[in-house]
Amino acid sequence: QVQLVESGGGLVQAGDSLRLSCAASTLSFSYYAMGWFRQPTGQEREFVAAISRSGASTVYTESVKGRFTISRDNAKNTVYLQMNSLKPEDTAVYYCAARFTLSRDSHAGTEGNDYNYWGQGTQVTVSS
Repeated sequence: QVQLVESGGGLVQAGDSLRLSCAASTLSFSYYAMGWFRQPTGQEREFVAAISRSGASTVYTESVKGRFTISRDNAKNTVYLQMNSLKPEDTAVYYCAARFTLSRDSHAGTEGNDYNYWGQGTQVTVSS
């Protein structure tokens, strides 16, 4: 069982930056591909970004390309989402997700069903 705890959310103004962190309670974090999803109020959950076990492969949804960066520190059992140039439409609860995989250099996927473990979420609110 893997527990994921997100942090770093908050209320910011448009154009500001935030860095989300997701700490995993497992000694085998390096065997998990990781992803970030978000769910705006009243809407369905959507994919944001994913990263492979090694960090060599990343993928982003189109709307965040060039603004968000996903990264990981396997020594700290943590995955990050650096969010720059935030927009009001980025407002959502952000969730991190994990999938155990033997593939070192492939990300887990862009669908929620691709992941086995989820955090409780952290709220990001961007005011205009």
